[in-house]
Amino acid sequence: MAARAKSLTAPVLIMTLGLGWLLTNHNVLPGVNWIWILGLAVSGLLILAIGGVDKVNFVIGLFLVVSTFFSLMRQTGQISVDTEVPSLVIGFGALMLLAMLLPLPVPKWVVDPRKAT
Repeated sequence: MAARAKSLTAPVLIMTLGLGWLLTNHNVLPGVNWIWILGLAVSGLLILAIGGVDKVNFVIGLFLVVSTFFSLMRQTGQISVDTEVPSLVIGFGALMLLAMLLPLPVPKWVVDPRKAT
């Protein structure tokens, strides 16, 4: 990540948190836990930015980003937990399938058992 982008991260996150708080206070998006929403999104993006895109980081990072949207939808009453959880399971499986089909590198920490001997 470039030095300029790193220096902009904290102010942008703080402004986003403030905007979310403002939207909640004015009942535009009532009842949203913005710390949780931003935590999920930032965690997923950091996994991809810091760890790089490989088969594992692709699945975990994007799953956290997708979870952000489903959590926001549930918190705003658009969907129920009964819809959120099965949808996340389906999404996780779809991301795993994509990771297998796309030409993404295998993480360096994964040892190929054929080459280990």
